[in-house]
Amino acid sequence: MEDLLRSIYHERASDERTLGILILEKQLNVSPITDNFDAILLVIVKEGEQPWFVKHYQFDERTAAMHIVEENKLHYWIDTSSYRRMVQWVIEGRVVFDRNEYIASLRNELDQFPDKKRELRLAIEFAKLTRSYREAKQLYDTKNYLDSYNKIISSLHSLGRLSIIEQGYHPELIVWNQIKRIDPAIYKLYDELMTTQEPLEASIHLMMLAIDFSISGKARSSSKHLLNVMVTGKESWSFGDLKVHSALEHYQLDLSMMLDYLIDKQIIGVELTETKGKNVFQRLYYVKV
Repeated sequence: MEDLLRSIYHERASDERTLGILILEKQLNVSPITDNFDAILLVIVKEGEQPWFVKHYQFDERTAAMHIVEENKLHYWIDTSSYRRMVQWVIEGRVVFDRNEYIASLRNELDQFPDKKRELRLAIEFAKLTRSYREAKQLYDTKNYLDSYNKIISSLHSLGRLSIIEQGYHPELIVWNQIKRIDPAIYKLYDELMTTQEPLEASIHLMMLAIDFSISGKARSSSKHLLNVMVTGKESWSFGDLKVHSALEHYQLDLSMMLDYLIDKQIIGVELTETKGKNVFQRLYYVKV
């Protein structure tokens, strides 16, 4: 396959904007990692005509996809875990061009997983977790057990990814193999949910108790990114000010639910301030010591 792609990536390598090129070939008949193409050609550029450009090729019966991605776009995906396949391509792809050891440096940064980036990823995952857990609970309380079950599975996935990130690793697409190695206790919860002979209602109830206990233990460390923004800014914040803060934009859609959970756990406090309306107060939020 590389012989067929060589003429394509040689042209890209000659462009001074190209920082690195990797190839990842399909290993199985069905391969979600490569979007089921026989090969992925990832071209990282300093700047391009588009932040992300994709072109599909076919050579006889074989297929390939070329992704040309701007450096800033790639870092956004890495920092927010919004395109995990791309991270795997960088980690597992075979390097065929590396200008000034750019890819080597990028892989080293991924391996080191700096604290600031780790805190952001924890906050993003924790915000998703608080929403899926609260939705599971609401669906359970209204006797929508199958929907609650689906949200419980989402909560376990987020809980597992939190553990992986806490240990300094990037979650892979096949996340439960990682969780089994890194946090056997959470893996056991997932395994019990999949294999239990208990009635659905009872198994969901028990799982919610276990998940709530696990979330409580991770709440302060997983919300450190948000808490640091709040304590280094001002004493108390309106929700509107928090929602538009540039540092919080990656999880602003789940921020309200995250705040609600942290208030319940008495990590964040609520201060009421008067408004022009009689007996109507605005809620402000602050970090409890």
